[in-house]
Amino acid sequence: MLSIQEIKLMLEKLGKLENIQWQTFIQRYKTYLQELAETVDAYNNDQIARIDKPKEWYQKDLDWRESNREMTCPPLLEQEIVTKINQFAKMGNIKQNCLEIGPGYGHLTLHLRPWRNIFMLDVLPNVFSKIRKKFNPIHHRFLKGYTTQRTACDDIPNNSIAFVFSWDTFTFFTQEHIDQYLKDINRVMIPGGYGFIHYADCNFDDDLHEAKRGYWNFNTKESFVKLLEKQKFEVIECSQFKPKANYVIFKKTGNENVVVYKRFEIPVQK
Repeated sequence: MLSIQEIKLMLEKLGKLENIQWQTFIQRYKTYLQELAETVDAYNNDQIARIDKPKEWYQKDLDWRESNREMTCPPLLEQEIVTKINQFAKMGNIKQNCLEIGPGYGHLTLHLRPWRNIFMLDVLPNVFSKIRKKFNPIHHRFLKGYTTQRTACDDIPNNSIAFVFSWDTFTFFTQEHIDQYLKDINRVMIPGGYGFIHYADCNFDDDLHEAKRGYWNFNTKESFVKLLEKQKFEVIECSQFKPKANYVIFKKTGNENVVVYKRFEIPVQK
């Protein structure tokens, strides 16, 4: 509640502003804000254009995260990721295939067993032997590991994948790299196939911090959605489990998938 003294002080300040040329004042600050916007855009574009990290960097990062897994992917977060995966792992998937991009050493790959064939794509060829050790030997013939230099999925047939999953991978990619990957994903995905991808949303302070220090590449929800829509994907859900755990779920047009994912929302009462 305003006191009488505060009201009088406001009237006094307004009186002093009567003689200001407001047109000049507004124009000055419009120019200032325009220059600020251009500076921010230049910074963001510089972050987006940052070169992709080399293979050696990914190996060191993977080994570090493996030795600190309790901190990088705590049990509660892992359970939330698995719960979401299970919403796509319904009866009928035993005749369909999935693709994991950047499986690392396979901690989450184990939860893709409901699908018939598990295609894996990584820049590090040594990860596949370690992943196989986590599976029963009977299941080895259903594991298909491929090494990529960038985004190539040439060995994966067209329209063969019902579910694409990736965690702790797309956060490191430039916008151009993501765009190329989404184009390849569109090619291999069956009509009606779904994607579930972890990405950096620098609208949030924690994600922005990782981009500023050069660990992640700059990205936002708006930028990622724009790239998905460019490839004609339908964006189903954008959300997060916790800070730095943002994800997007998207779908390719069509109805050949036995699974239909529906976003759960509490209805608005009218």
